[in-house]
Amino acid sequence: MAPPASSIRPALPWVLVGIIVLALNLRAPIIAPTAVVPDIRADTGLGAAGVGMLTGLPVLLFALATPLATRTIRRFGPETTVVLCLAGVLAGTVIRSLGPTPVIMAGTVLIGAAMTLGNIVVPVLIRRDVPWNRVGAATGAYSAVMNVGSMATLLGTPPLAAQFGWRWAIASWGVVTAAALAFWLVKARRLRLARGTTPMPPSPRPAPADPVPSLPGGPGAPHAAAGPAADDAAGRRMKRITALLLLGFCGQSGAYYATTAWLPTLLADTRGLAPAASGASASLFQIAAIVGALGVPLVAARTRAWIPMVLVGALWMALPIGLLVAPEAFVVWSLLGGVAQGGGFTAIFSIVPRIARSDAEAAAASARIQAGGYLAATAAPPVAGWLNAATHGWTAPLLLVFALAVLFTAGSVAGARLSERR
Repeated sequence: MAPPASSIRPALPWVLVGIIVLALNLRAPIIAPTAVVPDIRADTGLGAAGVGMLTGLPVLLFALATPLATRTIRRFGPETTVVLCLAGVLAGTVIRSLGPTPVIMAGTVLIGAAMTLGNIVVPVLIRRDVPWNRVGAATGAYSAVMNVGSMATLLGTPPLAAQFGWRWAIASWGVVTAAALAFWLVKARRLRLARGTTPMPPSPRPAPADPVPSLPGGPGAPHAAAGPAADDAAGRRMKRITALLLLGFCGQSGAYYATTAWLPTLLADTRGLAPAASGASASLFQIAAIVGALGVPLVAARTRAWIPMVLVGALWMALPIGLLVAPEAFVVWSLLGGVAQGGGFTAIFSIVPRIARSDAEAAAASARIQAGGYLAATAAPPVAGWLNAATHGWTAPLLLVFALAVLFTAGSVAGARLSERR
């Protein structure tokens, strides 16, 4: 007889390896085209808004496909969902490189829909398989590796495009996706064999014997409800926190995708950098996120939950203001903004697994935050491109990033403060 599903938990190192190889593929495929925008425009005739849709469409799918993601997790389980995610990303990467503009957009849509599965399933995997006191570190590693993948594509795509053309350059990153898919196929098969044919139903995760604070001063791990009134109160509190984190994530994701889509072009226009040099400079924005992603859990372990949010918000605001006031120091502002974007993602999604009372609630909260946040962020790259074209400059797009940074700060600070209350 198969062992109880809840007793089958993979070893933590393999959990982290699985999350890392998945994370490498959850942003890089949609970042790669931003490093070769001039080549794509020259070959396809796309305008500024059309190029913005190469990042905007996947973000739109992040929002629209979240119900599909939650149903897929519920129906097939987390491991199979990851396999479907990586298979879809690989297929979309190949399709996007094959034909004219409609085919490019079709592949981009498939990439976005597939990535949505990964976006939603990672918090479920972390909640289910990672000890409470390591949730922040695991979320930080997930966020950091996404940015490592983005940095690698920004650095590697222009030289590949110069040698083989932009289509082969962006298609070549499918090799990384294929390797991750192979890993997860083996991992999923081994877990299926261990669990037998019995599906694993979502069940509340037991509270640890020695409760670990969910965040400094926070409510601790979920405990069994005292009754219907306690359930209702906990449910209302969870909804309020989710709504506030949603506002914060609207600002976070909007600022991130607008900056990612247009920073290489901005640097080329304002500083006269060649495509390879502007891509390399913009990659600082991605690599600095590692500091933020891994640093936020360290700060949160020693302070109140809202303090990292304030620090991250201040760093986010420094990016657009710095580029406006002292553009010659673009390296400094790119690094500060990179720390902010890595730290902001980690700060928001470290809260969700800690306050959720079950795997299903974690998936639902993550889906709501990501659906609303990515829907709001969908407009950011094309709007920033339109503002640039309409004003013939970068002041208006940078003010848009500043406004989104303010929204992140307001929503995330309020959500973190509420998460600390018992």
